[in-house]
Amino acid sequence: MEARAVVKYARISPRKVKIVLDLIRNKPAGVAMGILKNTPKAASEYLIKLLNSAIANAANNHNMDVNKLYVAECYASQGPVLKRVQPRAQGRAFRILKRTSHITLVLKEKE
Repeated sequence: MEARAVVKYARISPRKVKIVLDLIRNKPAGVAMGILKNTPKAASEYLIKLLNSAIANAANNHNMDVNKLYVAECYASQGPVLKRVQPRAQGRAFRILKRTSHITLVLKEKE
């Protein structure tokens, strides 16, 4: 039995999200929440909401015990890239890539 939560098209680079995901992988849900609340990274905001959603899914949809949950899987894959142009000197234009992420969090119950 597993509870899953997904956020799609998050306006943050997957590379930045993966740094924070590595901190909470295989940790109990309560410990993971504490780590996220004390991590000063932009990805933490997305992941706090995502973890709360996964915990709510586990409790309401799957009747799992909230105290036994742990982060079984978590990964971020690349979403579509917004391409923007920044004017530069002598009439040139540089491309800015605004990356997006699809972030998935899976919770399971400890035996």
